[in-house]
Amino acid sequence: MMGEAARVITDLPDERTLAQIERTAVEVARLAGAEIVTALGGMLSIKYKSDAAVKEDAEFAYRDPVSEVDHRVEVLLRARIAERFPSHDIVGEEINDRPGDRPYAEFVWAVDPIDGTANFINGFPLFAASIGVLYRGQPVVGAVWCATSHALRAGVYHGHVGGALHFDEVPTDLKVNPSVQRRLAGDPDGGKNFGFLWDTRKTGSAAIECAFVAAGLLRVARFVRPNVWDVAGGVALVRAAHCAVQTLEAGRWTPLERFSGPDGDVRRWRQPLIIGDGQAVDELARVMAEKPGS
Repeated sequence: MMGEAARVITDLPDERTLAQIERTAVEVARLAGAEIVTALGGMLSIKYKSDAAVKEDAEFAYRDPVSEVDHRVEVLLRARIAERFPSHDIVGEEINDRPGDRPYAEFVWAVDPIDGTANFINGFPLFAASIGVLYRGQPVVGAVWCATSHALRAGVYHGHVGGALHFDEVPTDLKVNPSVQRRLAGDPDGGKNFGFLWDTRKTGSAAIECAFVAAGLLRVARFVRPNVWDVAGGVALVRAAHCAVQTLEAGRWTPLERFSGPDGDVRRWRQPLIIGDGQAVDELARVMAEKPGS
């Protein structure tokens, strides 16, 4: 009898379908990037998700900004996806609608029109547009437009399960300089490295950090409780780059096989994640298990 892991690995769409979906994912990621670049630096209308009652508390005031661009870009992305794949479901950060009331479709697109909105509205060039496609909860395609990259320019990292990581259609296989003794790690605490032989960075964008892990710019990254649209595209990239992904389930760090929220609704998924090279992920998972409050 096949085990669950083997079933997950083999239970995938065919290569032609994956390639077709990846082409559309890259297209909509570029569409989002073009809109973001056009709007950058303008006098945008901005709202904050934080409650007005906490505005007197500087630590919590004016958190989670949303610009008019976030909503406009998601509308564009949803329209393009629905045009190409009308039977697919879509979940996004800014819009709660589920096309055709299909919250349990086999294919689900998880889109974040701007990941790193606080950076974007301040003109700090670390933000992304993330497109992830799930098949029965498994991340199978990712396309992440990044405001910067290993090539020192904006572009789209993309890939699909069983394929390879690409940056703007060019295969990406960056070599790590063996003379570098302290690699970099993405950390939400921005400096708590637990004594590991790496330096930590806090970028303000989960999608950027996922793409940078896939590209080899970060050795490892962890996320406290991301939403599925923050990391679905990035996890697909990380897998295309043959990196490891672990999540915390029932108090144990274990390899992530699929995104599955309460009652099977992927929109409600929120779990800690660690991504990166296998050794670094194992080390960080061990320490996080020993210090669960960290």
